[in-house]
Amino acid sequence: MGNLIKAEFRKTLSLNTWWVLLIPLVVLSFGFSFVWGWITNDFVGYIGSGTAGELASSFGIDPNAFPVGLLSIAHGVNIATLIPAIFGVFALAGEYNNRTITTTFLTAPNRGLALTAKMIAYVVWGVVYGLISFAVAAIATLIAVDPPGLPSGEQWLGALGGTILVSVLVMLFGIGFGAVLNKVTLAVVLLITYFLVVENVLVFALWNVTDVLGGVLPNGTANGIVGGIAADAFGIDTLNLPGTVDVWTQYGLQLAAGAPGVLSWWASTLIFLAWTLLFFVGGWAANQRRDIT
Repeated sequence: MGNLIKAEFRKTLSLNTWWVLLIPLVVLSFGFSFVWGWITNDFVGYIGSGTAGELASSFGIDPNAFPVGLLSIAHGVNIATLIPAIFGVFALAGEYNNRTITTTFLTAPNRGLALTAKMIAYVVWGVVYGLISFAVAAIATLIAVDPPGLPSGEQWLGALGGTILVSVLVMLFGIGFGAVLNKVTLAVVLLITYFLVVENVLVFALWNVTDVLGGVLPNGTANGIVGGIAADAFGIDTLNLPGTVDVWTQYGLQLAAGAPGVLSWWASTLIFLAWTLLFFVGGWAANQRRDIT
């Protein structure tokens, strides 16, 4: 198994994909964190003094003391999670595309061990991408957010842990998604279109009917891991939001955390884990009998 894992790292490091994808990761993470840090720096102005006062009174704090830095981090991290998902697509579908999958499977005792080694290697890559994404988002947050709005030490650690967790999960999701479709271009296009457009439009269009879609669909639950940590800190996740807040104010509040419809960070983690397992297991099963010639 050790040799198979080493082989996976050699394959990824011999290609440019791993570092080329770091460029948009850094740009997106920094850019969105900086912009949203600047926007929500005046959180009271963003949501209105009445709503801010209501939220603040439930926490017993000054409305101007909300840790808006968490909102900044959540936005940068959430948009950047698309990059490890794309990297994951290349893990297996890319090998079929480049016809290296034959060597991968023939040099391993069986396909199960080859896929397990690939999974372990890409979990490590997920951790690496998560650390870089968080570091860049944190730098942007420190630049854009005034000191009173910066997270506490515990909140920084929570956001770091959530970023690493979601990065690993979306990496595995991407592997499974690519393995099921078995076409790199198709998988990447569908992934980007769905995560950036289709689900967001669906959640917004049906928000006045139901606010649950963002809390159960793949993009919303992936965003809800770090976004849920931010939402929990403000008491604006769906499980804790004050009942007097109207439906569109709720959307604006949760949009500030980058996760409209978020239930809570732990619920989002469990639901997105289920989505990840669905595609990963499906891709695993499909590749047990798929022709490699």
